[in-house]
Amino acid sequence: MMQHRVPVAPIAGEGGAAPALRHSGTGGTAPRHRPSSLSGGGPARHHPAARRFATRRSPAPPPRGSASRRGARPRGRRRGRRRALAGPCGTGRFPLRRAMSVGFIGAGQLAFALARGFTAAGVLAAHKITASSPDTDLPTVSGLRKMGVNFTVSNKDTVKSSDVLFLAVKPPIIPFILEEVGPDIEARHIVVSCAAGVTISSIEKKLSTFCPTPKVIRCMTNTPVIVREGATVYATGTHADVEDGKLVEQLMASVGFCTEVEEDLIDAVTGLSGSGPAYAFTALDALADGGVKMGLPRRLAVRLGAQALLGAAKMLLESEQHPGQLKDNVCSPGGATIHALHFLESGGFRSLLINAVEASCIRTRELQHLADQEKISPAAIKKTLLDKVKLESPSLSVASASKVSLFTNKTPSSKNN
Repeated sequence: MMQHRVPVAPIAGEGGAAPALRHSGTGGTAPRHRPSSLSGGGPARHHPAARRFATRRSPAPPPRGSASRRGARPRGRRRGRRRALAGPCGTGRFPLRRAMSVGFIGAGQLAFALARGFTAAGVLAAHKITASSPDTDLPTVSGLRKMGVNFTVSNKDTVKSSDVLFLAVKPPIIPFILEEVGPDIEARHIVVSCAAGVTISSIEKKLSTFCPTPKVIRCMTNTPVIVREGATVYATGTHADVEDGKLVEQLMASVGFCTEVEEDLIDAVTGLSGSGPAYAFTALDALADGGVKMGLPRRLAVRLGAQALLGAAKMLLESEQHPGQLKDNVCSPGGATIHALHFLESGGFRSLLINAVEASCIRTRELQHLADQEKISPAAIKKTLLDKVKLESPSLSVASASKVSLFTNKTPSSKNN
C-alpha cells in the first residue's frame, strides 16, 4: 500500500520561513540528504543550537563558475585576516593599538595583578608585556616569568620596549626612577603613575627636562584587577591627549571598573577603593573567626563569608537602592540581624571605617610630601637599580634609620631575627 505525506508547513525562524520539507514514500523521490539542525545541511533554525551555530557561520559561497566565485579568496584565509585585524590577541573587544606594548617599572603585587588581568582579559599577549625590578627573588617575578612576561633588571630596557609605561613602585623613589629613565622617554610613550600621592605636575616637571611634552596619566587602582574586578580612576596630564586617556581607560576597563576623575579626588579614592580590599579582607577574616567560634569549620566559614560579601556587593551594584535600604531589608523586627548590628554600632563600626579611609588619604598626602622633598639620598642609589636606599621618614629617627628595600620593605636587621 502506497503512503503519501502532505507537505509540511513552513517553520518560521530567525531568517524567515524555512522551506517546506517533503518526505515521499515508495512512489516519490527521496531527498539527496536529510537536513540536520546541527550539521548545517539545512536551515532548521528553529532549533536553539542551530541558531547559535548559524550566527557563527559565514554566508553560503556562490555556485561554482559564477563571477563572484572566480577569483575569490579561500574562506579560511578570509577568516584568518578578520581575526588578525580584530585587535591584540584577535579579541576585537577593545580597539587598542595593534602593536602596543606595556611595561612595568616594578615587579611587585600591582604589576603582577595588572599583567595577569590584561592577559586573562585577552587585551594583551604576555610577550607584549615587560617588567623590571632589581630584586629577582620576589615571588611575583617568578609568577610573571611563568606567565610569559618579559623580565629584566634594567628599567631602561623596559622603557625602550614599551608604549604604555606603568610606574608601579613606591612613591618615594619615583623622582629617582624618572631621572633614570627620563632620557629614554619619547613622544610615543604614555607614562602612567600608580604611585599613591605622586601628582601629575611633579612627574611632568621631572620629565620635561628630557621630553618637552611628556604624556602623563595618574591612576589609582587596586589588586582585584587580578580577577578582573578592579576599581580604577585616572586623571590626564597637561600634554596627554583624549585618545591617550581613552587608551588607558580601555586597558583598565578590561580588568574591572574604570572612570576618569579630577586629580584632586584621587587621594580620597586611594583611601576608599585603593585600600578597600584590605578592609574587606580584614572584615572577612573576622567574620570567619566568628563562624569558627560558633562551630563552623574554618574552610567553610571563609567560603560563606566571602560569598556573603560578594553577593551583597553584586546586589548593590545591580540595584538602585541605597545601601541602608538593602541593610534594612535583611533586618526583621526583633530578629538576629538587628541584634548583631546593634553590637557593630556599639563598637563604633561605622566610625572605624570612616577613620580608616581618612587615615589612608592623609598618609597618601604625606607620601607625596616625601616624594617632593626627595628624602632618599641619591648617593645610596647604586647603578640606578634602587635596590637598597636610605629612607628618611618622619616616623623614624635619624639614628634608627636603616637601609630599606623599597620593593620588599625588608630591613637587613630582619634577616637576623
